[in-house]
Amino acid sequence: MENHVTTPESVRITSAVDPVTAVSRLAGSGRFGDHIVYERPGRWVFAADPLGRIELDSDELRVSAAGGSTRERWTGRPVDALERAFDSLRVACGAGASGTAYGWIAFEFCANALGAQRHLTERTSLAHMIIPRIEVTVTESEVTVDGAAAAEIEVIEQLLLPPAEPLPTPHPVDVRADASGYRARVAAAVAEIAAGDYQKVILSRRVELPFRVDLPASYRLGRAHNTPARSFLLRLGGLAAAGFSPELVVSVDDEGVVTTEPLAGTRALGRGVAADLAARNELESDPKEIVEHAVSVKTSFTEIAAVAEPGSTAVAEFMAVRERGSVQHLASTVRGRLARHRTRWDALDALFPAVTASGIPKRAGVDAVFRHDAARGLYSGAVVALSENDSMEATLVLRAVYQDEDTAWLRAGAGIVAQSRPDREFEETCEKLGSVASYLVPAVSRGPGSTPRSPMVTGGSRHQQH
Repeated sequence: MENHVTTPESVRITSAVDPVTAVSRLAGSGRFGDHIVYERPGRWVFAADPLGRIELDSDELRVSAAGGSTRERWTGRPVDALERAFDSLRVACGAGASGTAYGWIAFEFCANALGAQRHLTERTSLAHMIIPRIEVTVTESEVTVDGAAAAEIEVIEQLLLPPAEPLPTPHPVDVRADASGYRARVAAAVAEIAAGDYQKVILSRRVELPFRVDLPASYRLGRAHNTPARSFLLRLGGLAAAGFSPELVVSVDDEGVVTTEPLAGTRALGRGVAADLAARNELESDPKEIVEHAVSVKTSFTEIAAVAEPGSTAVAEFMAVRERGSVQHLASTVRGRLARHRTRWDALDALFPAVTASGIPKRAGVDAVFRHDAARGLYSGAVVALSENDSMEATLVLRAVYQDEDTAWLRAGAGIVAQSRPDREFEETCEKLGSVASYLVPAVSRGPGSTPRSPMVTGGSRHQQH
């Protein structure tokens, strides 16, 4: 690793653009190696140039930093393996480490906890986390840079000074082909539910895209038309993605309050005032949607109660309607106070995967997902932010576009219960896919994030990429 001199404190710089344009430019510049953009309400972080990383798969745990790398077989809970790796990586990265780690967790991360290991193939990716050297925090009023060298700060400012260009032109794709036999899979699940195997399962379908995607441009355009709970844009190793998350799987704040936000029950949005209101009224009165939502809230309550102080778990909001891009959902909020002998990792273990992306009971529902769905990977997993003060956010990965070295794709699912009809569930996946499919921008160059893998700007360091 080359030596670099970073600024000792946060540096405020000038920007002429809005936060979404700012982080999209940073990600699209190709200057900062692997990166994650993570949006909280009113605040975006561009985290880049990993000082260290953790890669967990079904067979092996790998931890790498400037001082070297380790690999080992792991057993037990995947959250325990991640916690140990995270603690050791903090020490290895030393004083230059960011205050926050970022990364993603695949849906398959849940297999060990829910007895579904037999469904995993060798080297199935479960998680990928980084501790970044550079963090650029962007709000409507200011941009601050941490961990960068003087020359890098200058380049970042140069990237953000030109006025915002017009939004890019989208290339919408058709999402109505049923290439994976979705309706038949829904019918099979309804039969299993009728037989008493489980109450609910979320089945999804993947839509392959006919072109490479410019993810930073698509993120910027899509964010202008979506109202997510959180959003993200990432490139880690060979995987890149951009998405507009409708809900939190779990958050743990610095006071130990655990929160989850189950969304279940969906209707289309954006078809005109009268049509949207009619769809909302139908959503709020449809017995199938109400049952689907209520059982999800009950499960979320039970899961938080398992790691919370007795008597502290409560439904803070029940069956409100939240608008998320091209759809509207029934939404609730469940909270509890983390028990003293529990940690944020226990909260993640209890609540992952999201009940609204797996099934009820969760063990049987997850088994059905593995049997009826193709491997999910990042879809219905989580993008995660871990702070030094023991807080955590894990935001559900839905309404996203994904890209690796060879392929780009979309994915969406629907909750299947006894009252489900295959045609209606298929239509729901189309409504959800519209949140992303309508705002895709084709890439000019080839690569996971559609941007060139150019060297770090002068003054920084270029770390080994995996």
